[in-house]
Formats: sequence, structure tokens, C-alpha cells
Amino acid sequence: MVIEEGEPRRRTSRKDAWGRALPPVYTHKACRRAPTTVPFIASWSGEKTDDPPVVYRLTGGIGYSGEVVSDRDSRGVLWLRRPSRPGVGKPLYGVVHPARQRLAMAQMLCQVCGHPATFDGGALWLLEDHRADWSGWPTGLVTTHPPICLPCVKKSREQCPHLWKGSVLARVGRSVPCGVWGRRYTASRSGPLPVASEVTAFESPLLGWTVASQSVRALYDCRITSLDEESARLSTSA
Repeated sequence: MVIEEGEPRRRTSRKDAWGRALPPVYTHKACRRAPTTVPFIASWSGEKTDDPPVVYRLTGGIGYSGEVVSDRDSRGVLWLRRPSRPGVGKPLYGVVHPARQRLAMAQMLCQVCGHPATFDGGALWLLEDHRADWSGWPTGLVTTHPPICLPCVKKSREQCPHLWKGSVLARVGRSVPCGVWGRRYTASRSGPLPVASEVTAFESPLLGWTVASQSVRALYDCRITSLDEESARLSTSA
């Protein structure tokens, strides 16, 4: 496993459920930093609000009591309703804002700074290291994480606890919107009942029973890369 410049050198061995050795994880204890950057997709305490009542829809599935046009996207998917007030209150780093995450995924914006994250040859994704899951990972991965721009990679590795156990930078040639992550409901005598939070594909009949909170993309034509390699590539093309 290649250790990127600025990453810690401490290595942690690990095994799978059958006792087989997995690729080692390099912990980030040496380079952890207190958050100084609020990601574009993070929520703020001033954006908290009560969820509207979920009711049955005459055409099938679920909807909101007092539903408005903006509660659904162009596919007819019902979305979690949250006001957009970035900068109001305190940052909630672990809570993703539905509308900004959806915008970042739709327009391929950096999840950290909100600027365009595409370039010749695709986009970069910074992912938790799960290379042992299958051969060719992360090609075929479905993710709720939007892409990232090169200048934001290092600060993300330093400040995001989800990446402290090891992360992989991937160049993704193609990504496809394929579904949503959200709360799925089922019918009950007392009304719609939440039963699971999961990914639901656009083709699934359960989509009409889901309140989406994050957009999902499938990643294809992927290649593991490094911060040094991408920086050199950027300098050469400039």
C-alpha cells in the first residue's frame, strides 16, 4: 500500500471474519487535525426543523401532509425537507444536508468547497479504504459521497474522522446516478411506518415508499491514484 506524502507511517494489521490477512490500514493519528473547514455538504444547527408528517398518497406510496412541489425531484422522488441556511448556528459535521449533497452529486461539485470537481478524464473520489472487498474495487461501488477537488484532499484526510483509518484516492472515469439513500416506510394500520434506512435504486418499486436524504452514484472506470500523481498531472497540464 502506498503511503501518500503527509500521511502517518503507523501501520495497523487486520484480518477478515475467516482470519485471513487483509491489506494493512495506516492510521492517521499523527496527522489528525481539529476541523477548521466546514464541508459544503455539512448541515448547520440553524437548519434543524421538525419533519413533516408522512401520509399515504392516493396514487400509491407515501407523501407529506401539506406537500409542495419542491418536496420532489424531477423523478418524483420525495426528499427530506430541510431549509438551507449555511453558516447559521454551529456546524454539524456528521450530518449531511440533503439539498446540498443532492446538488453536489447532480452538478459534480466538491463535497468540501462546493466548487466544480470535474476535469479531463473524470473526477476524483476520496473513499474509505475497502480495497479488500473485491477485485477492481472501487469500480462498481455505489456511494453517497460526492467527488472532491484536488486542493481539498489533504485537509479532508486530516480533519475527517471517517478517513482516519485509511483512505483511497480514486480517479473515476464515469459515474452514474443510480438511486437514493433514505428512510423506507411500509404500510400499517396506524399509517406509514419507517422500517429501514437504506439505498433504494431508481428502478425499485420501493422508491415510492422512501424519503430520500442523499443521492447515490455508481462509480465506473476507476483507477487508484495518489495525491502526488494527481498534483504532477495538474502541473503538466497547466
